Amino acid sequence: MALKIGLGTAAIGRPEYINIRKDKKSSFSLETFKREGMEMINTAYDLGIRYFDTAPGYGMAEQLLMEWSRGKTDKNLEIATKWGYTYTADFQLEAKVHEVKEHSLEKLNEQWKQSKSLLPLLTSYQIHSATFETGVLENDDVINRLAELKNEHGLLIGLTASGANQIEVIKKSLDIEVNGELLFDVFQVTYNIFDQSIATLSNHFDSNDRRLVIKEALANGRVFPNNRYHHYQSAHDKLGELAKKYDVGIDAIALRYCIDSIPSFIVLSGASLKAHLIDNLKAETFQLSEKDIGALKEFTIPPQQYWDERKKLKWN
Repeated sequence: MALKIGLGTAAIGRPEYINIRKDKKSSFSLETFKREGMEMINTAYDLGIRYFDTAPGYGMAEQLLMEWSRGKTDKNLEIATKWGYTYTADFQLEAKVHEVKEHSLEKLNEQWKQSKSLLPLLTSYQIHSATFETGVLENDDVINRLAELKNEHGLLIGLTASGANQIEVIKKSLDIEVNGELLFDVFQVTYNIFDQSIATLSNHFDSNDRRLVIKEALANGRVFPNNRYHHYQSAHDKLGELAKKYDVGIDAIALRYCIDSIPSFIVLSGASLKAHLIDNLKAETFQLSEKDIGALKEFTIPPQQYWDERKKLKWN
């Protein structure tokens, strides 16, 4: 049976990412970082993961997958990538600007020239962080170009959404058509025990026609007990209680909640270390009871509160 957990490659493609950690890297070797990234991809595959999510905005991650997947013939292997962000930090620790968003037709065509090298293992091509502000969902040139790529290469076309209004973005995208055919097949959204807003649209993902891909299942680390979020104490207590009950880590409980509580196609692990990925994959070894799922549903907070907190997290 195929795993319900895939690997998101942001953390293995660039040395800093948004989270709650306080530890800072004292030094950085690009060569070592690349080797460790490739080792993580191999480890994930060896552990049974067959869905890999990447993007040009993830530093070297997309290039690593291009090199790694060359010659692979596993029919169960899927790679999803995105367009719309350019990585600008140049692997410099504590860079002031890490990425720049641009949802123009020119950027789509520019990044497609590179990303198409992932074919034929590339199955999903997504708008990276679609928002109303960029107008990408109303840009006919972009929409028509995506439809061309879909028809020419048999791709699933998707988008990722972030922010307090991710539900409104998804709602709009669900109905976009080109020549009478719905365009979007894949919807990658934030979902976890704190931001459960996407559950209001879960009926759109009950069939295999449309894929729901879950990101940030661990809420950028906020599911773990820490002294910065005392208002989550009851959630942390319950997560700890369930971790003992199922003999796994809190990370596995949080991931399993995303698998069991909503009709997701895949839930992404963002692990950058083998030990963390092994712990994440323990979520594949059990199922939460309905009672436990109900208890975790009680910890939902308003999306605006969730994203206001997230904005304060630092790159680390």
